[in-house]
Amino acid sequence: MTGNSELAATMVDFSALGGSGRQAARPSRPAHAKLTPVPRETVQDRVYLELRKALIYGVFEPGQILTIQDLAASLETSTMPVREALSRLISEQALEAMANRSVRVPPVDMRRLDDLLRARIVIEGTALELAAPRLDPRTVESLKALIRDYDRSMAGRREVVIDFELEINKSFHFLIYQASGSSVLIPIIESLWLQSGPYVRAAALAFDPTGEMSSQHYHAGILAALEAGDVPAARAALATDISRAFDLLRIRDDADMSAVRRKAST
Repeated sequence: MTGNSELAATMVDFSALGGSGRQAARPSRPAHAKLTPVPRETVQDRVYLELRKALIYGVFEPGQILTIQDLAASLETSTMPVREALSRLISEQALEAMANRSVRVPPVDMRRLDDLLRARIVIEGTALELAAPRLDPRTVESLKALIRDYDRSMAGRREVVIDFELEINKSFHFLIYQASGSSVLIPIIESLWLQSGPYVRAAALAFDPTGEMSSQHYHAGILAALEAGDVPAARAALATDISRAFDLLRIRDDADMSAVRRKAST
């Protein structure tokens, strides 16, 4: 189980990233934290893992422009390992190359979101199905503890605890997936989370505690179905849980488009 105190020590803030073309960081992100300085002996892998972690947790926003110089300055390293890390992330479709030698996080695109959603439901559902008969009592208790942590976080929800929620959410899902015993599915799932991380955080920031869609918490439903041995119900609850963030973004996109049309008609 990952406690909030431990999470607070491990979460990093990327608000120090500056430079031309960068969108303004959200004020909810702590300004005092920085990217973890990278030791020289493991610089290439550490830079890649640091940027990868930032993308999975949505620290960079959809459409945000990233420059090699700014990233190198924030990571306290040279530009070469940053350039190599960005190339790897572009090949993994987590970032897009731009004409001016900068890169950007893919912007919100509903076709891409729908594609990611379908892939996540299929792949993660398969991992869950494989994990179902392999969950031992200790793992089940760890999952219950994560649910309690998540519920406590949601009960006092403020933007500053979004990092805790995202970390607990990832821990819950991957604790199940790792029980699948599949060495093939886990890297695929990690890649899908890498590509969808900025969108999931954007959905979390759009969360409305009074909204009908946002009032549901499906982790408990997933676990209850697994304990009951009802794998189809567990897969259905998982699909709904994954879909929730994408549905929130779809609603926000529709609202934005409606606002644009209203403005154009006046």
